[in-house]
Amino acid sequence: MQVPESISNFPAGFLWGAATAAYQIEGAAGEDGRGESIWDRFSHTPGKVVNGDTGDVACDHYHRWRTDVALMKALNLGAYRFSIAWSRIVPDGRGGVNEAGLTFYERLVDALLAAGITPWATLYHWDLPQPLEDAGGWPNRATADAFAEYANVVSRRLGDRIKHWITLNEPWCSAFLGYWTGEHAPGRTSFADAIHATHGLLLAHGQATTVLRQNVPDARIGIVLNPSQVYPATDSELDRAAAYRQDGFANRWFLDPLYGRGYPTDMLALYGPNVVPEILPTDLEVIAAPTDFLGVNYYSSSFVRDDPQNRPLGVRHGPAPTDEKTAMGWAVYPQGFTDLLVRLARDYPTGPLYVTENGAAYPDEAPINGRVADPLRTSYYARHLAAARAAIDAGAPLQGYFAWSLMDNFEWAFGYTRRFGLIYVDYATQERTIKDSGKWYAGVGGRFFTPRNGGSR
Repeated sequence: MQVPESISNFPAGFLWGAATAAYQIEGAAGEDGRGESIWDRFSHTPGKVVNGDTGDVACDHYHRWRTDVALMKALNLGAYRFSIAWSRIVPDGRGGVNEAGLTFYERLVDALLAAGITPWATLYHWDLPQPLEDAGGWPNRATADAFAEYANVVSRRLGDRIKHWITLNEPWCSAFLGYWTGEHAPGRTSFADAIHATHGLLLAHGQATTVLRQNVPDARIGIVLNPSQVYPATDSELDRAAAYRQDGFANRWFLDPLYGRGYPTDMLALYGPNVVPEILPTDLEVIAAPTDFLGVNYYSSSFVRDDPQNRPLGVRHGPAPTDEKTAMGWAVYPQGFTDLLVRLARDYPTGPLYVTENGAAYPDEAPINGRVADPLRTSYYARHLAAARAAIDAGAPLQGYFAWSLMDNFEWAFGYTRRFGLIYVDYATQERTIKDSGKWYAGVGGRFFTPRNGGSR
């Protein structure tokens, strides 16, 4: 597929990248002093992950990072968004620091810079050290204090080279999938725990933002959310009210406090005093610490109808206005991408927006003669990049895009049964093959690439 004109005229300086997460690619779970995380415990618990898969080896990036950086260069990436494994740096969550962990990320960052690829570091992508979960996890506000200590260690060591920092990835997932539905680690099933976890996560973000600002004065700091554009299934008053509740649950519960408005009053009333955590006098000020950008992860949109029996929100998800779905069962709806980016810029003082994840899983076949043909993924990217360009035309301050993901990897509770990568990974041999979609994306980025930090092409 050729790069269409609609996505060949992004603004000058637009950033093209790809993203990964530590537990999904690194492997080396028991090596060099790394401690146990909640995903280690969860994935080793029978019945939690498809096929009993774990991240013990994953893509073996811990040992193959040099090869992977070379592949990033071949893809014309201007930036690479990766996460740092907390348990590799502070194995018990608090206390002793593991020098080997810091050295690993130091070498990775140096290699990225030498290749002209800007490092974007995420401090937390769902892999809480297990000892902190044993002490109460994210519902325990002491975990936020521990996170600030960890942020201090990492930024003091790497802040001279990393200038783009993300505190948390998708706190909605950490809280609600981890503490309410139990689909993700740590696997709890309490709605009250989930609401308390959201507060702990947002406190952690605010505290870490302050620490990063002190340690790296020239840093650009943000948080990554997975907001969902919500549409009522019909134009009825009941369905429109249901859509507003779903928006409160998925979006406003995070966006409002982050931008100084406090938690939305309608959601506080809906959840009730027995569920809402204690909010200390300075908490909201901490949470609203000024940031430099908002990261947006987008995969699909929500279409909802009123259902009073479906507690606690009184909402039921209905079908999307399209039959096209990815291997995850998510509706392919690029218009929702445009609408979401425009809405965020209209309703919140986000500053610059970056798409920090966007991509699709499809059932790719193994390479044939060194080629992986994945036309559905290429089409998905083309249409979503066109939707992103439309959002810019409508006034959204979008300044960069990170494809999810750089390579096939451990897809959380789905194990290795879902492939999102621009690069195909043979998990038995660890051989990497750039897919057709990756070659196409390299062509997109190649139109805009400007060498950074001394790198060259």
